Amino acid sequence: MSHRRPTKPAHRRIARTPTHTPTRAHADAHAGDRDVAPAQIARLARLAWCACLLVAVGGTVRADENLFGYVKGAEPLPRGAVEVYQTLTSRTDKGAGHYGALDSETEVEYGFTDQLSGYAGFRAMAIDTHDLRIDGYLPADRDTGLRVAGIEAALKYNFLSPARAPLGVATVFELSLGRLDRHSGQDKDTISIEHLLLLQRYLLDGRLILVANVGYEATRARRFPIADLPAGFDWPTTPEMELALKLGFGVSYRFRPGWFLGAEAFHDREYETEVGLERWSWQAGPTLHYGGRRWWTTLTWLPQLEGGGESYAGQTDTNLHLVEKTKHELRFKLGFNF
Repeated sequence: MSHRRPTKPAHRRIARTPTHTPTRAHADAHAGDRDVAPAQIARLARLAWCACLLVAVGGTVRADENLFGYVKGAEPLPRGAVEVYQTLTSRTDKGAGHYGALDSETEVEYGFTDQLSGYAGFRAMAIDTHDLRIDGYLPADRDTGLRVAGIEAALKYNFLSPARAPLGVATVFELSLGRLDRHSGQDKDTISIEHLLLLQRYLLDGRLILVANVGYEATRARRFPIADLPAGFDWPTTPEMELALKLGFGVSYRFRPGWFLGAEAFHDREYETEVGLERWSWQAGPTLHYGGRRWWTTLTWLPQLEGGGESYAGQTDTNLHLVEKTKHELRFKLGFNF
């Protein structure tokens, strides 16, 4: 949805009916009107100010624009609204060899009510990696174009709207099915369930927006055998269970009509059935957003600041997690409202 920018209340001319009967009764009546007028004007001024605030804040929230690349807002789509958006994410640099991956998500969202919306879409992935082997994750060089990687569907329910309450509260439940390993591009079946709590607050008449997310993602994964693996290379094909805990924060400021500049931070920790805590990382970076009447776009750079857990042989950046993560992520989103 698009942001509705604050508009000034229209100036209206008040027609006054001329008085042609200058009697004392009429003079007293008009004197009473003059006494009441300041109170009426003050009341109208307060109502106009409230209306301006609703336009300023409500216009920002009613549009379920993605102000951030990774963190989600609490506002759902209005009833009957449709939004189509495309997300492209570039993941590059593992500190050795060459690694680059491109994730694509195409989604359609529909507002069932003013509180409940749902979306569905499909994912694709391209990868280019060579001169890098990571036991259990990167078994071979690989260079492919975009291939279908999976499908997803989700429901989003808003309990409290940040435009009408001090704090907006919503939840998202997502189910996804995958067919490619996002690290290597090899064949891998996954089924994932993600559940998030979304918080959102407006300040400075809607110009400043604060967002926080907390939740988990549970995944069951099974890899397929690969021929001609390096000697002693670990590539387990038995089913695995993974649990990721996620935490995200975002702040965005509207510095001119339609334009928002902000920052977001994302933390996740992943636990695996056999090893317990497998990895953790912190990512943070700037985000730029523009919202028009019928479309919006967001660009976010999210480098990894710190990480830990498993590392690969010869890894020199010991303060980062580079087995499943990369040093840099760049995400571009484009949405259209109908």
